[in-house]
Amino acid sequence: MRTGFLFKVIVVLLAVTSLSVAIAQGIVRPPELQTEVDFWKRIFVEVPTNQALVHDNRYLGVVYEVVRIPRNASWQKQRRVSEDIRKKYRQILLDIADGDRNSLSKEQRRVLALWPANVSNEELRQASRRVRFQGGLADRFVEGLQRSGSWRDYIQQQLSAEQVPSELVALPHVESSFNPAAGSSVGATGIWQFTRSTGSRFMQIDHVVDERRDPFISSDAAAQLLSYNNSILNSWPLAITAYNHGLAGMRRAVTQLGTGDIQSIVHNYSGRRFGFASRNFYVAFLAASEVDSNYTQYFGDVVFNPPANDITVKLPAYVEFDTLSRVFGVSVQELRRYNPALMPSVIEGNKYVPKGFRLRLPYQSQLDADAVMAAVPARNLYRSQTPDLYHKVAAGDSLSVIAVRHETTVRELMALNNLGSSDFIRAGQVLRLPYSDEQGTIVQNEYVVKSGDTLSEIARRAGTTRSYLIRANNLDDGDRIYTGQKLLMQKPTDEVRDDAVAIVAEPIQSKVESDVEFEQESALADPAIESLALPDMAAAETDAAGVSISTIDPNNYEVADDGTIEVQASETMGHYADWLGIPTQSLRELNNYSFRQPVVIGRRVRLKFTDVSVNEFTDRRAQYHKELQEAFFVRYRIIGAQEHKLRRDESIWLLNRKNFQVPEWLLRQYNPDLEFNKVRPGTVILFPVIELINADA
Repeated sequence: MRTGFLFKVIVVLLAVTSLSVAIAQGIVRPPELQTEVDFWKRIFVEVPTNQALVHDNRYLGVVYEVVRIPRNASWQKQRRVSEDIRKKYRQILLDIADGDRNSLSKEQRRVLALWPANVSNEELRQASRRVRFQGGLADRFVEGLQRSGSWRDYIQQQLSAEQVPSELVALPHVESSFNPAAGSSVGATGIWQFTRSTGSRFMQIDHVVDERRDPFISSDAAAQLLSYNNSILNSWPLAITAYNHGLAGMRRAVTQLGTGDIQSIVHNYSGRRFGFASRNFYVAFLAASEVDSNYTQYFGDVVFNPPANDITVKLPAYVEFDTLSRVFGVSVQELRRYNPALMPSVIEGNKYVPKGFRLRLPYQSQLDADAVMAAVPARNLYRSQTPDLYHKVAAGDSLSVIAVRHETTVRELMALNNLGSSDFIRAGQVLRLPYSDEQGTIVQNEYVVKSGDTLSEIARRAGTTRSYLIRANNLDDGDRIYTGQKLLMQKPTDEVRDDAVAIVAEPIQSKVESDVEFEQESALADPAIESLALPDMAAAETDAAGVSISTIDPNNYEVADDGTIEVQASETMGHYADWLGIPTQSLRELNNYSFRQPVVIGRRVRLKFTDVSVNEFTDRRAQYHKELQEAFFVRYRIIGAQEHKLRRDESIWLLNRKNFQVPEWLLRQYNPDLEFNKVRPGTVILFPVIELINADA
């Protein structure tokens, strides 16, 4: 017994020691990972986008062939070519494994020579299932270098402010090639490829403003996220890998292997969702960082875009985009380029640029932006945004988060749209939203002007803007309309465009179907070439166990082998009973809990699965937390974190209520290993700092 105890202590100490070494060294470059790093350097430097490497997806030193891809070939043709070549090498490997190695063909001998001399037949059979394509990125890497000049200095400043290693400036090479317009097939966007679930913690993401598309704002968010990951994992290699794989997944990997060494995790961890992208994320970053730092060695002279030279002005009211273009003397196209976070609904005049938005303008030496803004006529400034009369359902939308977004209730949405409790909502479906107005909401396609009407008031009641009605009706002077005049209103389906998407949350009772495809920019995921490799974080917005929850949430929502769970914040015994489909009292009796005795965060509770499976319970539990968190981040965002050493006379709960006012579940996410009921004076607590989105509105 004593020997077993000492062995466990030694394992824990070794894990802690390896993590401490990683902290001290920062960005470590283990020699054991050099083969993988060299593979990605080859992808970034030698192989252009019209070529691909055919390789083993576990042993990247085994490259079977370099394949040329016709530049104008359709996606379907590229897929057929890649599959034909996969079949070729699968068969070669199987023939070698099943045959006599003394009578191999020339091609079979070539393939066998790529492997160690003692490779077993069983290993070759397994390798036949691991043939993979990786598209080249050399020309795209150079383009990324050029584009990076616009934001590189700013990114370095933000990384430094968050105490993130400067090498992380190269991470967008892996994610997007520094392309602000980059998007993935699962909705990741911008140079840092934030998904909605993760991005909404730090940025505003809706059908009016999507800050993931702004390289400056998203760089702030990326620096915060990387810093947060490191505060939880205490290891930069793990924190960087968690950017793709999620915090819970990396914590699970360390626990399972008993080490925080990145080389051990890359080579030995076999978590359910620790796929090709997660396994290669850190080594691809190391390769990108090395190439980025020594670009002249690989590409010669590169002309970088000049650093962005612009000014910003904070809008004091809601304003039409066309008005801002006119008063500042900047074309619509250029103003849109400087403000990529503004969605098409704003550019096309269906929504105002929000109050409080920091408008970015090209630098003009004589321009006093605040003075120009102050001179805008009052009739062009609005106190509120045009109302949303409809919502077009996006992949992942749930009624609960749609309700929070539009300040209504699920019950009201269901009643207004004749939805039953078991009805599905689907991507593309248009939902009517409640909107009360003493003069009546205009929903018809044509409106007859009444005595006393103004164009601005008609636009407000129709859920559109004055400029849109002027354009739609070819009006010379928007201030001159007459009683009886017929005005064309925008149609509901035009109001809710494909881009008009609220914060995404997987529904509990409502399921969403989607077949939408986007351009893929990630170095680790080129679906035209490699159909099996999607970025693990974005692929399903799940943690490494396959649980539907944010990848930034470090907490464990799984059921242990002994049928117990760890109590998380915002949970009650009633929740567990509801998700299990059993009476609460029976669960209390199972755990010897008295009536009204609360569960304690961090303690374990035993469950019984008589009516639902473990997977069903886990899905319901994770869905509850997902919607709880995403509903919160519809209204709030994280702008930083603050350490506080608890004094003898302080209570963590009173301190939070007085100074920080963050929900208990969010505080636990920033302190996942802290036993909240046993906090002692001197304990350092990390408090997230939050602010209201559109607090100025």
